[in-house]
Amino acid sequence: MKKKLAVFASGTGSNFEFIAKEITKGTVDGEIEILVCDKPGAEVIEKAESLSIPVWTFDAKLYPSKQSYETEILLKLREIGVEWIILAGYMRLVGPTLLSAFENRIVNIHPSLLPAFPGKDAIGQALDAGVKLTGVTIHFVDAGMDTGKIIEQEAVRIESQDDRLTLQKRIQAIEHELFPKTIQALLTSIPREEINS
Repeated sequence: MKKKLAVFASGTGSNFEFIAKEITKGTVDGEIEILVCDKPGAEVIEKAESLSIPVWTFDAKLYPSKQSYETEILLKLREIGVEWIILAGYMRLVGPTLLSAFENRIVNIHPSLLPAFPGKDAIGQALDAGVKLTGVTIHFVDAGMDTGKIIEQEAVRIESQDDRLTLQKRIQAIEHELFPKTIQALLTSIPREEINS
């Protein structure tokens, strides 16, 4: 039985697209039931619509609180039986309403080797710091900013000629491979040590 997923995204949706492709290929035993997007004009919406995936957008500024829009999201997710939430470039902290309803079932991807460079512009942070290694982290979501339990990581070496664009491309290449593989491992309860085998 395929697990029912909701993907939350705010931007271009490159990870959303790769997860959807792997589902189509049959390498991820899930079904994206809905895309939740907090940016009504985001590119990811077009990608979802082209795949006939339902979209629910909202503008946080129109709600009195995080709890109010998360309550509306939660009602929608329960209505369609969503079992896992996948954050794929969702640029908001998840609040207690969703965290309590989906405990240990909200997964995020971040473009650094956490706990290094949490929050926004992790790639820029790594370049500014002059580190030699950065990478990709997939982790469970908790109440903090990129502080949840780490599920999987993969390092990316920063080359002397790298700028933000070249480093971002190499990080995204890792993301597009690692994220679907890790989601599949979680959905099928494969032990963590077997994820990369």
